[in-house]
Amino acid sequence: MNDHARLAAREASPALMRLHRALSRLGSVVTVMNTGAHPDDEQNGMLAWFRLGLGMRVIVACSTRGEGGQNILGPERGGLLGVLRSREMEESARVIDADVIWLGHGPADPVHDFGFSKDGDATFLRWGEERTLERLVRAYRSARPDIVIPTFLDVPGQHGHHRAMTRAAETALALAADPAAFPDHAAEGLAPWRVAKFYLPAWSGGGATYDDALPPPPATLTVRMPGREPFTGAPYAEIGEWSRKRHASQGMGRWRDAPASEIALHLLGGAAEETILDALPATLAALAAMEGAQAPLTAAAAAIDTATAAFPDRAAILVALADADRLLEAAEAASDPAFRAAHGHRLSRKRREVQAAMAEAAGLGLMARATPAELAPGQSGEIRVILPEPFTPTFPLRLVPHLPEGVTAEPVEAQAPGALTLPVTAAADAPFSPQFFADWQPTGGNGQSWLELFTTLAGRAIRWSVDLEEPLRILPAASVEPRPDAFLLPLDRVAPLQATLSDPEGAVGFTPPEGWQLTRDGAKLTLTPPAAPAPGLTRIPATLSGRPAARIRRASLPHVGGIAFREPAELRVLALDLKLPEGARVAYVGSGDSVGLWLHRMGVDVTILDRIEPGMEFQGFTTVLIGVVAVARPDLAAAVPALHRFVEAGGHLVTLYQRPDQGWLPGVSPRPLTVGTPSLRWRVTDPEAPVTLLEPDHPLLAGPNRIGPADFAGWNKERGIYFAADWDAAYLPLLSMADPGEAQLTGALVSGRIGGGRHSHVALVLHHQLDALVPGAFRLMANLVQPAG
Repeated sequence: MNDHARLAAREASPALMRLHRALSRLGSVVTVMNTGAHPDDEQNGMLAWFRLGLGMRVIVACSTRGEGGQNILGPERGGLLGVLRSREMEESARVIDADVIWLGHGPADPVHDFGFSKDGDATFLRWGEERTLERLVRAYRSARPDIVIPTFLDVPGQHGHHRAMTRAAETALALAADPAAFPDHAAEGLAPWRVAKFYLPAWSGGGATYDDALPPPPATLTVRMPGREPFTGAPYAEIGEWSRKRHASQGMGRWRDAPASEIALHLLGGAAEETILDALPATLAALAAMEGAQAPLTAAAAAIDTATAAFPDRAAILVALADADRLLEAAEAASDPAFRAAHGHRLSRKRREVQAAMAEAAGLGLMARATPAELAPGQSGEIRVILPEPFTPTFPLRLVPHLPEGVTAEPVEAQAPGALTLPVTAAADAPFSPQFFADWQPTGGNGQSWLELFTTLAGRAIRWSVDLEEPLRILPAASVEPRPDAFLLPLDRVAPLQATLSDPEGAVGFTPPEGWQLTRDGAKLTLTPPAAPAPGLTRIPATLSGRPAARIRRASLPHVGGIAFREPAELRVLALDLKLPEGARVAYVGSGDSVGLWLHRMGVDVTILDRIEPGMEFQGFTTVLIGVVAVARPDLAAAVPALHRFVEAGGHLVTLYQRPDQGWLPGVSPRPLTVGTPSLRWRVTDPEAPVTLLEPDHPLLAGPNRIGPADFAGWNKERGIYFAADWDAAYLPLLSMADPGEAQLTGALVSGRIGGGRHSHVALVLHHQLDALVPGAFRLMANLVQPAG
């Protein structure tokens, strides 16, 4: 984290706001959980009201990391995108002060984002229904939500991941309450738990993307979000959009002139209600009136009310909260066993929240950072802690570091404000850090690197948690990065392949298969294939000092900071029958994907246009290729008239798939062409769906590579999305395909002669197939970028 990022983080979270948020947690003892399948599925405006308006504890339970989705910000895909979207979810949750629980743990886990699915059953075939249920039951039993609300309905026309998660959320209700279900949880201290209320959304989850085939259930409750959040003065729905804006890789966050102030819910198996808190013990005072509770609870509730009313008087707040902590401790000790079994978690959490609020009232907003933030086994570093001048006498202050496995640092005791340094050492056999963690909470104590702090305030011994600015991670000593790490080897142009290593002195080795030879001269690698290599993909794993080597993919984005994803290091060579179009000079206008790079590796004469200069007429190019969702680029939108002139004058314009809600309008194409909505109707998600060539002798299918059924074998994730639904008579559909049991779609590839040139629209997910080294995708791409002829 650099200075500007550090300043921005402090600016976004001033001390008084932190104190106000800490106090606002204390009024309610209710927990609500919102379930979804992907980061950005959460209903942020509603959750902002529950947490900041009603004081409830809010949890987002998400099944996947979103690693199979798109990214409008840059080239991060797969595991690195999963890390990015996990961090976006954390930052989104931070805005509304929500916890996060993850069911899935990245692309190597069965519960992952494998792309689009139209059916919950198909999703569970990949995730495992029993596995998904066990993880959700574990979440219910550990977090003990009183209320569970899925974001989507389990109805035809909805994303299969959404359907699966909603079905699991309902099925898990009875299982979580049944001691016979997943009995191994008891050994972990997880007792059965009965969720009091389960609501379904009384709104359609359709829109431009989905197409719910059944209407939502009738509303039994209208959640009203009146007024504004007291500290910021913003409507709760607007704060929800502040939260959604953190999902920047998905283009989330919208300005609303009139933010929503009502949300409709359906209580499963229940009658109409006035508020979502009906029939629930909503406050400490309500708990105090229950059988088995003790009198100190009433007094604790009054002390919390006194503290809240005293804001921003820190001294008065601290005295009242110290009294509340004492009374809660007494109530915990005196309550009868049945009450503690049912509600003890509420009291213990309230004590943690009270103590965290006491630390904020005292002004203990300390900062801690690891330098460096990444260590290799055997390396050392330090944690630097900046202790502010508190508003009240605080010291001594004991700091206990919690660090990754194999990393050690001694607890320290601070006697005065200032800077403090904790030396840290990673053992030579320290394991690499996990790539994903099971949960996150805004109150700290996340992952493997955080500080637990102990002191005495207003006569009470308290403790609270502080995360490091960036997690301390254990990573390999070197990232083995051959460049390039993937080659295309046309069978009619077999020749040695050249790569370079980023570390010419490192003990990096490769073991090529029989018939292949690899030599190394410093940083230079020369890979010589057999004279007649077999078609297909050859993987050559890398080693470092005789052990499997890793490549660390990295990115740094302002809204999440630095991220990294560790994967096996290897060379990949795809041998295939690939011919290139003669005379093609291609301009590529992308949106952060790797299509331009693949065109270059194919041997195509390609220029990547990171910026289209005003007045550019695309002279000198035979073909302009527009990458997926790139029409949202402002420079491209301004260049549309020039592109039309380019086509009329004989150029070939090729548009890869475009979202209808991100800049595509019929006027983008030289002749009217409409992208279908809702898009669920206009996509084929089965990667093995049969493909019919409607015009096999069309120039785009006949050469330079003759496209046939074999070119659609081995596809990854899906066939295509955002198909064209309607087009001008100038266009000719070239392919037909469908998911099982559905009508054939013909809008995956359409092409038309326009003036002296051609426009071809391609809704196949070719960019993903190129990354997955699917041979047919390269052959088809070579055909698509040919001159108009």
